[in-house]
Amino acid sequence: MRPPVLESTAYNRLFLALMALLAGLMCIHAFGEDTKDAQPGAANPQMQAVLDELKSLDGKPIEMLDAAEARKQPTMADAAKSLIKKQNKPNKPEPVAHIDNTTLNSQPKGIPVRIYTPMGDGPFPVVVYYHGGGFVIATLDTYDASCRALCNAAGAVVVSVDYRQAPENKYPAAVDDSFAAYQWVVNNAGSIRGDPRKIAVAGESAGGNLATVVSMMAVEKNVQKPVFQVLIYPVVDNNLSTPSYKTYADAKPLNKAMMPWFFNNYLDNDKSGGDPHVSPLKAKEADLAKLEPALIIAAQIDPLLSEGKAYADKLKAAGVPVEYKLYDGVTHEFFGLGAVVDTAKMAEADAGAALKAAFAK
Repeated sequence: MRPPVLESTAYNRLFLALMALLAGLMCIHAFGEDTKDAQPGAANPQMQAVLDELKSLDGKPIEMLDAAEARKQPTMADAAKSLIKKQNKPNKPEPVAHIDNTTLNSQPKGIPVRIYTPMGDGPFPVVVYYHGGGFVIATLDTYDASCRALCNAAGAVVVSVDYRQAPENKYPAAVDDSFAAYQWVVNNAGSIRGDPRKIAVAGESAGGNLATVVSMMAVEKNVQKPVFQVLIYPVVDNNLSTPSYKTYADAKPLNKAMMPWFFNNYLDNDKSGGDPHVSPLKAKEADLAKLEPALIIAAQIDPLLSEGKAYADKLKAAGVPVEYKLYDGVTHEFFGLGAVVDTAKMAEADAGAALKAAFAK
């Protein structure tokens, strides 16, 4: 007896179902959105070289230090510069047309900013950028490479904001400075060869938090909204029990032990962590629905991975157009390392392309 033969229509349906399943598995593997929290990853060789260099600089665990000592510890930017020197590469920052260090008179003591201008005549779109460092450490210099990359990739003026840091200035000082700087740009874009109709916000880590909080405040205060937000591995929650905090508890350069130290320095009390201006993930969906489109950039090896993905999902559920990009084989703070990490150069280009598309609308 011959084995039963499927009719052609049934066979086609089975074939298509199997192909769809295979495609779905391939997508999960490619983008990692459903698996990376559960499966520890390994840094790619270029990323590992930076991590090894950082280790060789013999920094101390910042969670064991006070803020003043923590600010003296080597950074990923320091590691990249050291690695470039060892590799005998030109140790020059990515060129831009012009850089101006100035102070905005938006607060009693003013807000220092660094303004990066691209090649060309302008008027240019503007990106208001907020650096990382857990609201406590790092400087404009630490994130100089990121701003240069965004300036050129987006063809935009980048205004990097040196907001007040904790613990000397507790929450909401950083938020107040960040929003004041954004308002200054809205009102004075022309003075920096910027187009006031095309202003975006961007930030890394704690700066990603400030960027999206500024977007929320623009809605709350009925101020011109940014046209786009680029959130690079943003801090958007004070929950330290997410899957990625467990999987990457011992990751470098950011580990789980550092985050309570940052929050304790930043906040006056635990209750503040429930404020959406501290933890945007806790904002009401109806409030998030009023925000502008976003690009969220995530690193695979990062305790903040889960909350970044959760924020992307919550924005999408609120109807906000969101592009979520997860980069494998890299860690927190990889963005801005384009001189030594190809994946970082790719992420910088992706951010620039997303900003250009938003400015063109």
